[in-house]
Amino acid sequence: MKSYSLFKKDWQSELRTRYAVNALAMFILVTISVVMFSIGSEKITEYLTGGLLWVVIFFSAMSGLSRAFVSEEERGTTMTLQLIAAPSTIYSGKLIFNLVLVFLMNFVITFLFSILFPSFIIRNIGLFAIAFVLGNTGIAISSTIIAAIISKASSKGTLYPVLSFPILLPLILTLLELTKFSMDGNSIAGSLVEIAVLICYDVIMISASYLLFDFIWKE
Repeated sequence: MKSYSLFKKDWQSELRTRYAVNALAMFILVTISVVMFSIGSEKITEYLTGGLLWVVIFFSAMSGLSRAFVSEEERGTTMTLQLIAAPSTIYSGKLIFNLVLVFLMNFVITFLFSILFPSFIIRNIGLFAIAFVLGNTGIAISSTIIAAIISKASSKGTLYPVLSFPILLPLILTLLELTKFSMDGNSIAGSLVEIAVLICYDVIMISASYLLFDFIWKE
């Protein structure tokens, strides 16, 4: 219940300020516009649009998810949260908020890609849906713990993408492969290895996050 209360507080605060939502919306619009203008009338392959999708998703996450804990440091509410809630509760609340934000953001990006890029054709919707859910979950989990780490650093703006890239790279590469398979119309049974990699990634990251967050939060 405390985790939900923390999520509710963050969500209401976001609705008032719209910092992350505005940053994400502007980045998505600008990035997709730049991609479209760069391509022009050239015909691009299906695989390239699949790769561009996850590139846009990755950099959009970098622009909007880094303030999960930075905002608490800026408002001076970190000490209050440390006194009233357990570290696991705080991380859970922030994770729920980032999960909602990531799924909303990536649903919009995928929808825009399906409309604006004729070559973005998914032949196995079920396989893409599995990759979409597991990938977004992994991005949210990793982004939340990275945001907690950089909130304690002095150079917050530059440190977030530096830490995020090596941590999210295995996830993005696997998602690229599964997106290619879903565009080819491959079966789910033939993609079990890649799906297992995503599941293992999510389990490892969520386990490591809860184990490490106690030390990060009290540092």
